[in-house]
Amino acid sequence: MGLFLGLGIAGIVLLAASLVFDGVLEGVLDGALDGLFDGWLSLPVVAGFVSMLGFTGAIVLGSTGLGPGAATAAGALAGAGAGWATYRLSRALLRDISGAAPRQEDLVGSTGTVVTAIPASGYGEVLLRLAGQPVKYAATADGPLERGAEVWVTAAPSSTSVSVRAVEH
Repeated sequence: MGLFLGLGIAGIVLLAASLVFDGVLEGVLDGALDGLFDGWLSLPVVAGFVSMLGFTGAIVLGSTGLGPGAATAAGALAGAGAGWATYRLSRALLRDISGAAPRQEDLVGSTGTVVTAIPASGYGEVLLRLAGQPVKYAATADGPLERGAEVWVTAAPSSTSVSVRAVEH
């Protein structure tokens, strides 16, 4: 039973190490196995297999009258399932495209605040919220705008500047 619990705990420690040292196993092997396992030999997959092998083996050994051979077989089966599920989940997360980077066009129509006054024929600065994050942009306007004025983005001529107009309440 001690061996199975040790394997289960070692799998949890390996999982924690995989979170801290992301991709270290792939880096240590330095491309030697490129394409051979295609993600099957990653720290999270190995950790899932080892921990499920250990904990399932300990449960089977402790709760049934079966011997270590049956406990190992049940643990290996559960470990293979955990490894497969970890592999599939990691592949699904890598294919997630919902976190696409914002584009210039996404700024048009957003609101913000003037942080550096905008002169009639020059640039000032505005603070906008882009994807929930505050971002400062150089800004021009048709007329002068004082610091603290609420503005509406009308155009994004470059990746670092916007054209704005005052929001009228």
